[in-house]
Amino acid sequence: MAGRYFEQWAVGDRIAHEIRRTVTEADNLLITTLTHNPQPLHLDAEAAGESEFGRILVNGTFTFALMVGVSVGDTTLGTLVANLGYDKVVMPKPVFIGDTLRGETEVVALKDSKSRPGAGIVTFEHRMINQRGEIVCQCLRTALMKRLPA
Repeated sequence: MAGRYFEQWAVGDRIAHEIRRTVTEADNLLITTLTHNPQPLHLDAEAAGESEFGRILVNGTFTFALMVGVSVGDTTLGTLVANLGYDKVVMPKPVFIGDTLRGETEVVALKDSKSRPGAGIVTFEHRMINQRGEIVCQCLRTALMKRLPA
């Protein structure tokens, strides 16, 4: 199993995720249309060209979902009970078609679950970084994790 159980985590654990992804026009078009987002910055090359960005801006929900997705194999695959929430989501730099993104995760908090003795709560800080080393998305993810089997 790829994911770690609650007891296998320590505050300060860091993971540089191996999966990297170059963002394509299809990625941006699919997430934007699937979510019924009519923002011209994501869909209209002429309008986006007249913006301060000068070109199409990748939909932030794609960047956020990719950031969490690339972390799953190294963190919660097979050991997650449920994601409890996402906090402090920020996107300090834009993402453009053709950018190559990579992810990093750090454990920032651990606590026992009061309602589920067979689980504990891990808070991950996820970061998505572009090919220039700039953070393009960051968040805290709180996850209810299974404990090691008895």
